Amino acid sequence: MAMLRPTYTDLMDVANKGIPEDEKPVVKSRYSVVIAASKRARQLVDGAPALVEDMEDEKPLSIAVEELYEGKVKILGEGPDEG
Repeated sequence: MAMLRPTYTDLMDVANKGIPEDEKPVVKSRYSVVIAASKRARQLVDGAPALVEDMEDEKPLSIAVEELYEGKVKILGEGPDEG
């Protein structure tokens, strides 16, 4: 089985970068990373331009993951009433 690079932990760390320790992290689970990557991949399939270079031959999901990892796409936190 191939390992996902970057890992879910890597992507969660990037998404939560800059959050003060006394605040809740933006991303608390792998599920949030998977949903964000799939939504971004759908945008790419629908014609949105890629925000990373040298990935023209890659699949939309691979591009989306790289965009998340490079911080080109942000994962928004939950609303105040969501938990």
